[in-house]
Amino acid sequence: MNNVHCTFLINSQQVNLGENWIAFSTIDSQTDNSSELQTLFPLSKQVQIASDTVNRGAARLAGIEPPKFEDNETTFGQLIDRIQKTISHLNTFKPEQIDGSEEREITLQMRDNTLSFQGMPFLLYFVLPNLYFHVTTAYDILRHCDVELGKGDFLGQP
Repeated sequence: MNNVHCTFLINSQQVNLGENWIAFSTIDSQTDNSSELQTLFPLSKQVQIASDTVNRGAARLAGIEPPKFEDNETTFGQLIDRIQKTISHLNTFKPEQIDGSEEREITLQMRDNTLSFQGMPFLLYFVLPNLYFHVTTAYDILRHCDVELGKGDFLGQP
């Protein structure tokens, strides 16, 4: 669970750096208008999906109902608040809620089908790859919009 928490802190750092460089509406409109980024969700949606992925993933591993956040963020400040709410939610989990969930049956209802996992494969092959994909895509969008980010900003501090 610590890796998920650290990854989300890194995403928060990226968004904070982005706020210092460029207006949020400009980044989302550049995502919509850039030929390289037209097939991607905008920055706001990338952060929202990463938030939902980690919130729902942790809750399902703990066997509790996942929180529901509205996807209505329109500013960097609101995205940062969303990330902070996510980190706060992750901080509510106690190790004993997650420990032993390696074989817990987890079923996800998707649009067109149902996915079933045991806990460990759910974390390793669904939650973490989706989280890293959307955090990396948020990073890439910020880089594309000339926000000065480097590998150290992505990796964070040990």
